[in-house]
Amino acid sequence: MKLKTLTVSMSAAFLGLSQPVFADETLEVDIHRVSAHGIGDIIGHVTIREHQYGVLLQPELKDLSPGLHGFHLHENPECSPASKDGKRTAAAAAGGHYDPGDTGQHLGPFETDGHHGDLPALFVDQDGSATQPELAPNLSVGDFADRSLVIHEGGDTYTDEPPLGGGGKRIACGVVTID
Repeated sequence: MKLKTLTVSMSAAFLGLSQPVFADETLEVDIHRVSAHGIGDIIGHVTIREHQYGVLLQPELKDLSPGLHGFHLHENPECSPASKDGKRTAAAAAGGHYDPGDTGQHLGPFETDGHHGDLPALFVDQDGSATQPELAPNLSVGDFADRSLVIHEGGDTYTDEPPLGGGGKRIACGVVTID
C-alpha cells in the first residue's frame, strides 16, 4: 500500500467528482493479472478515496481487453487460485462478493438492499487502458480493508442470471490492506 495525493481526471470533473472531501492521502491497490496458475504481473493500480457521495475509485490500468468488465469488492484479502467446483480457478481465494448483510442478492452498486460488493462496471478503452473514475455510493474506505478488488473478463448484469451477473472468469485482482 502506498499513500499519495489523488489526481482527478477530466472525466471525474464531468461526473461532479472533482472535490473529494476527506483526507489528502489515498489508498493505492496494485492490480495483478491472475490465472488458474497463479498471480501474474502488475497491470496498474486503483486509487481508493472517501468522497462525500461514497468512495471514489480511480483506476490506472493497462493491457485489458476493450469494453465493460465486471468489477467487484470480494470478501477475502487474497488473489491466489483455489479449487472451485473441483477445478483450479483464478483468484478463487478472494471468495465471494462483499456481503456484510448476508443478503445473497446481486442488485448492483446503486441499490442498498443487495450485497455491497458490486462496483460500477469498469470501462476499458480501445487501447486497453482503464482510467475512468467510478463512484461506489454504498461503501466507505473502511469497507475495503482486508478485502480484494477483482476484475472479470466480461460485463455484469447485476443479477443472478446468468450466474453471478455473467462477468465470467476472474482476470485481475488486487489485495486491499490498510496499515
